[in-house]
Amino acid sequence: MKVRVLFVGAVVLWLTGCAVGPNYTRPTVAVPNAVRGGPVAEAAEAASLADQPWWEIFGDDALKALIDEALRNNYDIREAAWRVEEFRARAGIARSELYPQIQYEGGWSRGRQSQFVQPRLNPTKNLQAVNLAFSWEIDVWGRIRRLSEAALAEYLSTEEGRRSVLISIVSDTAQAYFELRELDARLEIARRTTEAFQATYDLFDRQHAGGIASQLEVSRAEAALAAAAATIPDLESQIVAKENQICFLLGRNPGPIPRGASLTDQALPARVPVGLPSTLLERRPDVRQVEERLVAANAHVGAAIANFYPKFSLTGSFGGASPDLADLFHAGRMWSIAAGLAGPLFQGGRLKNEYRAEEALFEQAVMEYESTVTRAFGEVSTALVAYDELAATEKQQARSVAAYQEAVELANIRYVAGLSSYVEVLDAEQQLFPVENALAQIRRARLDAFVLLYKSLGGGWALESPQASLER
Repeated sequence: MKVRVLFVGAVVLWLTGCAVGPNYTRPTVAVPNAVRGGPVAEAAEAASLADQPWWEIFGDDALKALIDEALRNNYDIREAAWRVEEFRARAGIARSELYPQIQYEGGWSRGRQSQFVQPRLNPTKNLQAVNLAFSWEIDVWGRIRRLSEAALAEYLSTEEGRRSVLISIVSDTAQAYFELRELDARLEIARRTTEAFQATYDLFDRQHAGGIASQLEVSRAEAALAAAAATIPDLESQIVAKENQICFLLGRNPGPIPRGASLTDQALPARVPVGLPSTLLERRPDVRQVEERLVAANAHVGAAIANFYPKFSLTGSFGGASPDLADLFHAGRMWSIAAGLAGPLFQGGRLKNEYRAEEALFEQAVMEYESTVTRAFGEVSTALVAYDELAATEKQQARSVAAYQEAVELANIRYVAGLSSYVEVLDAEQQLFPVENALAQIRRARLDAFVLLYKSLGGGWALESPQASLER
């Protein structure tokens, strides 16, 4: 008898160790040998810009303080953190189904039956009752384990989503700050240019009053002055709007934003290591997030298959009911234990279609994973090429600014020497103003490309996997 019981127990344990349905395997995706725009495969380095934390990437102390504040107070980050807690709890709920469910209940009542029911004996009675009941679905086919696996993957997916939000907030704050510094630089250029045009206009106006300059020269100087001055209020308005945008990222009310290094003093490396393309799948949280969704979809397929098989359950209860508390667990004691089996016989095709629906959702998740991986490689390539090409563009634009600045100096020398009119100086100053603005915009674009490259590589958030009591 003992041998038979041990054999049955071993069979049950063996069955509960299996789970129907496919086990997850990562889809095969085409990984390029090298990132387009980066070094060839033989020269590629394992090190990547993304391995460095953001506080080592950015050298501006004011920007570091802003990013740190944003990571503590940003609304999206706090919402993402609570979303993680929600799905962590949901994973715990799904996992609880693996264990017996035990409930207790108790009651007291006092009552009397109708004399028409018990005409001869109709006393008023007290009744106390307690009961301890349990139920347990034995997960023979792994249905509950597949659902628990799916819930855990969904929880881990939200954790990767939280990391994506962190990286986005770091990059959004840095980009907004660089845009603010660009506006500051353009405002400084506009004010300096306006002062120069004001001096030119005052000169022509005095000369015109003395009969030396013509009204045409005065009008041209006034037009140049007005055009430069008109940009100042617009830039000041854009600066306030950008400061308010940064304040929102920081989770604070609108107000001024402290500045650090100027736009031209922001450090940029001449060479950016991108690492091996194959490691990108492990660094980027959006790729990992989509893969966890794929794991969940795969587990749901297994759960749908398990629905075709019968369910085994154990139920039981132990308690007592008696008018007297002393007899509650003696004469009033009661208990029961039962085993049950239930399975589908005819469902009108419901189970088959549920399986087909889960299988279709899995294939959709595969497509989402593959497209996310492909897009990731494209984003890295685009940001890398933009960063390198903008460096060359900035160099040439700086040459243009230097040449126009020299032209303004030479025009002033020629005017002082009496070799030309001041109109030549005015023309040179008018040509310098837009190229200085263009240089500031190119510098900011290069900083943006650097931030986007950092983000596309994974952002440096090399965090450990979430450590929790929930394990695969």
